[in-house]
Formats: sequence, C-alpha cells, structure tokens
Amino acid sequence: MKLLTKWKILSKLPGGRWMFARLLGFFVPYTGTIGAKVVSLRPGHAKATLQDRRAVRNHLGSVHALALGNLGEMTLGLAMTALQPKNGRFIPVRLELDYVKKARGLLTCEVNLPYVDWPDQGDWQGEALIQDESGDLVCKVIAHFKVGRKSSL
Repeated sequence: MKLLTKWKILSKLPGGRWMFARLLGFFVPYTGTIGAKVVSLRPGHAKATLQDRRAVRNHLGSVHALALGNLGEMTLGLAMTALQPKNGRFIPVRLELDYVKKARGLLTCEVNLPYVDWPDQGDWQGEALIQDESGDLVCKVIAHFKVGRKSSL
C-alpha cells in the first residue's frame, strides 16, 4: 500500500497518526529514532513536529543539530514520496543545514515542493524550514535529490 494511502486511512483514526509514525519508524529505522510526528501529508507537502526531550538533546541543552537534519530530511522525503509517480524514484545525494538559533520546545518542520512533471532523470532540490513554537526559524535544511523513473523490466 502506498505511503499516501496509508496516511489518508490512518490519520483519520484515533491514534492513527501515532501508528503512522511507528510504521514510518519501522520501515526507516534511523528516522524513527527521533520520534517525530507527521501532522499533514499530501503530494509535495509534508509537515512534522518534534518534541524537545532528553533523547534528542545535545550538551548545550537544545535539540541536537543532527536530530534537526534528520527531521528536515524525513519531512522532505515524505513530501517527495507523496509526489512521485508509481514508476518514479529518488535518492538524496546531499544535505545542507543552516542552524539559525538553538532549537528548544516543540519544533515544526514544513516542506512545500512545487508540482512539476517527474523527469526520466534529473536533479532536484527541496527546502525544509524548522521553526520553534514562537515561529522563529531555527534550522533550514536543503536536500539535493537524484530523481528518475524506474527501468522497465
């Protein structure tokens, strides 16, 4: 079952968003380590939250830089997966992270990718913005992807 179909079914159920997050963590184990929750998902758009807690903190008492990178990459990947056609594929090949301020409290990451025709082969770039509860930007994640279509067998 496609990711977007699972989201549409589970997000409407009591505890469904929690279940979706657990499934995501099962299929992508490293991503599951930060405990992010998906808030919304549709083609080219994803929004997720990450609660500041000891498991994702650094020695400075704020959310670890790589937990922020993981949140941004996960949210970008969800938006890309929801956008890709059946015969499409993609892989991130480079991440850029700009840390603007210490990340504390509930963090929200949002991605909005423009709809374009999925190419046979190409390079794409997407941006994820992570904000704190007051709406301040704490981190910007830019991912570079190789995209294309699956070869016919």
